[in-house]
Amino acid sequence: MNIRPVTGFSKLSKREKLKWLVNNFFTNPEEVAHELRGFWHRDEGKQKVFDEFSENTLSNFYLPFGVVPNVLINDKLYCVPMVIEESSVVAAASAAAKFWLDRGGFKAEIVDTHKVGQVHFLWKGEPSRLKAAFPELRRQLLEGTAFLTANMRKRGGGLLDVELLDRTHLEPHYYQLKATFETCDSMGANFINSVLEESARMLATFVAGSRDLRPTEREVEVLMSILSNYTPDCLVRASVECPVSELGMFDGGMDAEQFARRFAAAVRIAGVDVHRATTHNKGIYNGVDAVALATGNDFRAIESCGHTYASRDGRYRSLSYCEIKDGVFRFWLDLPLAVGTVGGLTTLHPLARRAMEMLGHPTARELMAIIACLGLAQNFAAVRSLVTTGIQKGHMKMHLMNILNHLEAKEEEAKLAVAHFADKVVSFTAVREYLMMVRAGK
Repeated sequence: MNIRPVTGFSKLSKREKLKWLVNNFFTNPEEVAHELRGFWHRDEGKQKVFDEFSENTLSNFYLPFGVVPNVLINDKLYCVPMVIEESSVVAAASAAAKFWLDRGGFKAEIVDTHKVGQVHFLWKGEPSRLKAAFPELRRQLLEGTAFLTANMRKRGGGLLDVELLDRTHLEPHYYQLKATFETCDSMGANFINSVLEESARMLATFVAGSRDLRPTEREVEVLMSILSNYTPDCLVRASVECPVSELGMFDGGMDAEQFARRFAAAVRIAGVDVHRATTHNKGIYNGVDAVALATGNDFRAIESCGHTYASRDGRYRSLSYCEIKDGVFRFWLDLPLAVGTVGGLTTLHPLARRAMEMLGHPTARELMAIIACLGLAQNFAAVRSLVTTGIQKGHMKMHLMNILNHLEAKEEEAKLAVAHFADKVVSFTAVREYLMMVRAGK
């Protein structure tokens, strides 16, 4: 195909965009257009909402919306929504929730909920003079941004503090205003960025008019004003514990003491080996991301923050920990989580609204606890499988239906395959060969 660049694409109607796409990139344009239109919502009002979530929207991309029942957190029972395409994740989280339901459930505590924003700027002058002038600048910033923070302050949040950081040892003339915020039940990105941009304007005005600075020092170059997705002070701890003797028996005849010992060793290995730590933490985010998606939260920011936190001492490590002390098995994680329960997709997306309703309209602090506990549940289920039966036994059993769908198995063929592989190793090749035998009448 001889494809030419398109101009004014964003100004075309959705149907015009779709027509341009299928005619230029597909050999069967009518079939593809029909397929993409087939995922449009039948309610035009809802479809308009989906279209406006993003730019150049042509269709909707569906992911399964599932639930994990029987999640006991701080003695309160939840049914937790999860949006994820990996077949074993919801099943694993459900199994872990059921396991801990009769052992006291999950416990969660919020360590703090502070978020960070930064004004990055260049300034050429004597650092001591800027430092001496800063207390007055700080006062003006807190007072001068009050018109932006008024509503948030009524809810108990706002701009809490501003620090001046000298970063000239890292980059010539580089300084930073580091602002700390409390955004209550809002994720607060737009709020934080608005306050930061106003602070940057005030910084430039202050420096230009300051009598504490020399004439040659009364100019500042603001590079950027933006929130940080690294929120180590927006932290939640989720945990489970019970006497080792109450862990029960595991597959293969493994007793509680052997399981606890193997489990704790596996978690310690994730704390010292970066290859294992990466996969270990990915398992945590299988649970975290799925709940974040279901509730309309920014899973990309959440995961980015978590991986940074896992590297906070200069080496990437596990986000979860395990200890066996005085006969008690304890497993926990510390997770930075900046989430919102009002505004954004949590309000606009119809299923995100239902997810919030399902959870009892939680506060941001409560949602932090729920998400962290699902991350811990997922991690527990994964490590339990690894140190007992191996990860593939359960995973491939769940993946069997995906393989059967890929091979276009009919309903009766699928039933036969499920029964056949109940006690056998599942693989794509094995399933394909079995279906060939079934279809050949053998």
